[in-house]
Amino acid sequence: MRFIMTLVWAFLLSLMLVYVVGAMAGAAFNFSLSLLLTFVFAILIFLLSSLIPDEPVEKH
Repeated sequence: MRFIMTLVWAFLLSLMLVYVVGAMAGAAFNFSLSLLLTFVFAILIFLLSSLIPDEPVEKH
């Protein structure tokens, strides 16, 4: 479930990013670029989450 929600949020945020940057630059909306960014964002999030440890921290 977390993988699906990660893809959904990455898709929505990349759509917003491509729309806003394209509007500011005066360019047309590019859906294929937003799909590419979705997979890039999702892969980066999956890699980052695998690098962060899940063990509890010892009390010092």
